[in-house]
Amino acid sequence: MTIHERKRAVSPMMVEVEAQPSHHDKDDYDLTRMGKRPVLKRNFGLMSMIGFSCTILVTWETVPTVLDQQLEKAPTAGGQYHWCSMLAPPSYMKLLSYITGWLAAIGWQATYAASSYLNGFYIQAIIGYCNPSYTPKPWKQTVYAHAGIVVSAFLNLAGGKVLPRLEGTILFFHVVGFFATIIPLVYMAEHRPAKEVFTLFMNEGNWPTQMLSVMIGLSAPVFAFSGGDAAVHMVEEMTNAATAVPISLMTTVLVNGALGMGMTIALFFCLGDMDKALHEPHDVPFFAIFEGATGSVAGTAAAIGLNMAIGVCSLIGMLATASRQFWSFSRDRAIPGWRVWSQVTPRTAIPTYTVFLTSMISALLSLIGLGSEVAFNSLVSMSTTGLFLSYMVAGGLLLYRRCTGGISHSADSETAIINTAGAKLVWGPFHLPGLWGIAVNAFAMAYMAIATFFSMWPPKNNVDIHTMNYSIVGTGCVIILSLAYYVLRARKVYIGPIIEI
Repeated sequence: MTIHERKRAVSPMMVEVEAQPSHHDKDDYDLTRMGKRPVLKRNFGLMSMIGFSCTILVTWETVPTVLDQQLEKAPTAGGQYHWCSMLAPPSYMKLLSYITGWLAAIGWQATYAASSYLNGFYIQAIIGYCNPSYTPKPWKQTVYAHAGIVVSAFLNLAGGKVLPRLEGTILFFHVVGFFATIIPLVYMAEHRPAKEVFTLFMNEGNWPTQMLSVMIGLSAPVFAFSGGDAAVHMVEEMTNAATAVPISLMTTVLVNGALGMGMTIALFFCLGDMDKALHEPHDVPFFAIFEGATGSVAGTAAAIGLNMAIGVCSLIGMLATASRQFWSFSRDRAIPGWRVWSQVTPRTAIPTYTVFLTSMISALLSLIGLGSEVAFNSLVSMSTTGLFLSYMVAGGLLLYRRCTGGISHSADSETAIINTAGAKLVWGPFHLPGLWGIAVNAFAMAYMAIATFFSMWPPKNNVDIHTMNYSIVGTGCVIILSLAYYVLRARKVYIGPIIEI
């Protein structure tokens, strides 16, 4: 479908793209050149977006290069599916972008639901740790998870600069909290030998080889770094987005990577009684590690309480990201009920309906925990599988375009539609040139393939119904249903990103 045909597919108010935008209109100008009308308020700056991205990953508490190179070409809330639509060969554009959008939707909805579930788990654990007479119950954990969802929804719907200011403030606690936790831990604990820390491997899953055990164990750290595209889906609410969001993504990796590595090494050196930590009654090894180091129940509760508070703030950002991704995909008519989900509340410039829908989905998925102990692991795996598969499709198409020389360094004119389906592909201000870019793309694809494959494995060998990883079932069912909707309806209304101007 040509650009002109794609314009005729809708009947929006036609807006002439401004050839020489003023500085404060540069972001809206970039968006209109991709055929999208600016409807969200740009309340985020660089520091608030760094805080937003850092607190969503919360790496020390719990690929982006390829994302950066695509974001600077096409800074829209659609993210992966928009990139696929502009990078894919025309004959495959609709189906590839449609599937990628659904994979990202699966990933973000599962990420928010899993994080809500985990937040409820930590709240119950800290209550039980501080009050030995407390009796943990699955329904209580679900109630705590729902409380976090309600708080997140309230703050997301507040509008204005509430969310950006909150995320900027939490960045401070994210960094300061790291030092407030690691200093007493390292100073007061007895340290294990370095040889043991770096050479001792355990195979608690009883897998046939140590290497297989290590690869399956990747799922936890991979989950901590999944969601690197969070800032991407908020890009239409940020100033100077084409350069600032890539900077925030790379800064997030550097900050969270350093803090995560530091906390990991510190914990292994200060592990203390390993059996006691692994069999901690509340299933939170950090309780045993920190209390063993400091000898203080109150200090341990304060440390885990800080961790939990940052986790709640992470939920707020995750809800914003998941709802924006769903809203953008609905805007392009790919989701049942898209007329409702694509609406934006005029007063707050927030996609209110998708915030409510995402909250409801998470609340319903949290109910799984009432009857299944493996629910959380499956949700984590669905998060990793959905997001990483969406990254892989977009990253693979970028590698294809790099190798075939399909991306230019300049547009034909300052008013031409670029970087959308059927339009010319133009590099933005941030990209790795030549062989360096190809090498990074290829490495990222290999890493994501390994991470995605092993995210579907169960945590232990000799699987039964209690240890099975059901993520492949959940992800597969959603993909099958989305393809059924595509055949019945979406192929008639979904044409890729709609040209709105």
